Amino acid sequence: MLQGLRTTIYHVGTQLDPAKAWFSQLLGYPPYFDQPFYVGFNVGGYELGLIPDGQGASTYWGVPDIQAAWRQLLQVGAQAHDEPKDVGGGIWVATVTDPFGNNLGVIQNPHFKLDAT
Repeated sequence: MLQGLRTTIYHVGTQLDPAKAWFSQLLGYPPYFDQPFYVGFNVGGYELGLIPDGQGASTYWGVPDIQAAWRQLLQVGAQAHDEPKDVGGGIWVATVTDPFGNNLGVIQNPHFKLDAT
């Protein structure tokens, strides 16, 4: 079910454009996905995402089918935290709380492709 660690998202509040410019300068290239609701960079086979809400960071595991992953997580004892939702552009995210109190995020992102290298 899990495809590997995939995405770290920084919640940048109203600073989406300055954050996008800063990370573009830091990385030396622009984002591969750039929308008002989400900015995504491919960094060595991992995704760095910026979203315009709140503050802090979240980590997500890549999954091919968010609904199937959600059902499996609940079946093995995780508790629902944020149900699967389309956050725009066909990108789906969800979070559960594992039996040990940790938040575990999953992401289905059709725009993100791993490099074959």
